[in-house]
Amino acid sequence: MGLLDILLGRTKPVAPDLDQLFALPSAAITLQVAMGFTPTGEGAVCFATVEGAAFEQAHREVQELLDADAERSGPPVELRRDDYGYSWLVSRRSPDQLPQLVNDLHAVNSTLETNGFGPQLLCSLAGFTSDSGRRLALVYLYKRGTFYPFAPLPGGGERRDNALELQVKSVLAGDLRIEQDLSRWFPVWGAPGL
Repeated sequence: MGLLDILLGRTKPVAPDLDQLFALPSAAITLQVAMGFTPTGEGAVCFATVEGAAFEQAHREVQELLDADAERSGPPVELRRDDYGYSWLVSRRSPDQLPQLVNDLHAVNSTLETNGFGPQLLCSLAGFTSDSGRRLALVYLYKRGTFYPFAPLPGGGERRDNALELQVKSVLAGDLRIEQDLSRWFPVWGAPGL
């Protein structure tokens, strides 16, 4: 970054740090103790939809890598497309297997990145729920290397619980690298796990 960039307020993009995902299990303990949210066992990696043989090969690699896990029932990852044109590779575990789910998310991201799909990676998320049925996702922004909470309001519609999101932000500030720019807390309507 040069002097002109500094004077004009340009910033150097943050390099993705997938190892930040490994902070999720300890953050989940904090979230459970402080707010009563527990993991759902479902997580996903979102990316701009890509087609072709190269992506099919990467998808097969992810399947083979995760298929070696004997603790899993069902397919290792499921490919879904949402109403907004994005693709999701979804992993399901039992709720008490958050560390394994995090390993799955890391493996999916790493495999796609290694196969040249890093620019298409958008975010990863892990789902949480409360005893009262409230849903919450902790979303990792791939290109920023930060997390933010996303809490859709119950009852359908595209409304979110901003107060709950800000409360989660303060509770998890010591556990996760939280995205400080609230304009980057993008809604992930219809995301798997929510």
